Amino acid sequence: MTPVLPGATIGVLGTGQLGRMFAIAARRMGYRVHTFSPETDTPTGQVADVEVVAPYEDLDAVRAFARDVSVVTFEFENVPAPTAAAAAERAPVRPGGHVLHTTQQRLREKAFLTGAGLPVAPFAAVRSLADLRAGLERLGTPAILKQAAWGYDGKGQVRIDSPAEAGPAWAAVLEQECVLEAVVPFVREASVIAARGLDGAVAHFGVIENEHRDHVLDVSVSPAELPGRLAAEAVEIARTVVEALDVAGVLSVELFVTADDRLLVNELAPRPHNSGHLTFDACVTSQFEQQLRAVCGLPLGSTEQLRPAAMANLLGDLWRHGEPDWATVCAFPDVKLHLYGKSEARPGRKMGHLVAMAETPRRARARVLAAREALEGGRS
Repeated sequence: MTPVLPGATIGVLGTGQLGRMFAIAARRMGYRVHTFSPETDTPTGQVADVEVVAPYEDLDAVRAFARDVSVVTFEFENVPAPTAAAAAERAPVRPGGHVLHTTQQRLREKAFLTGAGLPVAPFAAVRSLADLRAGLERLGTPAILKQAAWGYDGKGQVRIDSPAEAGPAWAAVLEQECVLEAVVPFVREASVIAARGLDGAVAHFGVIENEHRDHVLDVSVSPAELPGRLAAEAVEIARTVVEALDVAGVLSVELFVTADDRLLVNELAPRPHNSGHLTFDACVTSQFEQQLRAVCGLPLGSTEQLRPAAMANLLGDLWRHGEPDWATVCAFPDVKLHLYGKSEARPGRKMGHLVAMAETPRRARARVLAAREALEGGRS
């Protein structure tokens, strides 16, 4: 297959921070970038060559957008299926619409994972209150009820601690199709980001350890401090997923690590992942450049990590007393600041991140947290 070479134009569906960092990587390699979303002055649009503003449901606009690019990719998985299909009428879409179809709906994703023989937490499909009560009887409590579609960062989820809470929980998810999952007594969370090229080659960034706060990723550390057997198993799970889904692009596998050293797959994200932001500074090839290489049919780049690294998210809560004093964090010469260009800071909204590198993962984590704490203590 003929590769899409530098100088060509790449189309991105979605215009958040993932698209912004992808566009930066693409423009650095000499590509042009067009982006499509319902909003204007977006994080991706600020650095793209062209920002097309139209609803995803405007399929004629999507077709016109795709006609002007050589290949289309996306930066979030909730692109409507008809949108991806309309784009595919005019240009290759990578990863393909079949990957979106599987990963943007939790029941389809669970069916894929179990069909591939991969370990997941016990679960039940819920399409009615009767299903929910039967699921709770089978799985027990505590359990988590999750809307099957359009959920991320803990949205559309309800914890159930006793069978008596079934009715209120079903109302809280607006009586929509859900998956009920048994609460897993995990000791840590991890992710593996893997890329697969058009030639079937697979590359990965190792295992990254993640810490969440209020269901939102807070800190990521790489490499994760896992026993070698578990790390190898996590990487093999990611390889199995990208090969079984026939991915052309980048995909992240989110994992639970249990107290008895077992891995359970939590979720899949067919795109660059928040936990991989540190690869932008810490690796020879970032996850964003790797996505570009994969969707363009180029050879995958080296994922060698130059030093242990840690990433800390900057949420909109940081702006509660006004604009943060960026000079404070820039006083840390070994810490990198990334801001996404979002105009409105809201509590819980991802506005940017920090990356620190050090001799060990623990020292990198301590350094990035010290920088964020200094930033929280200063205001302009």
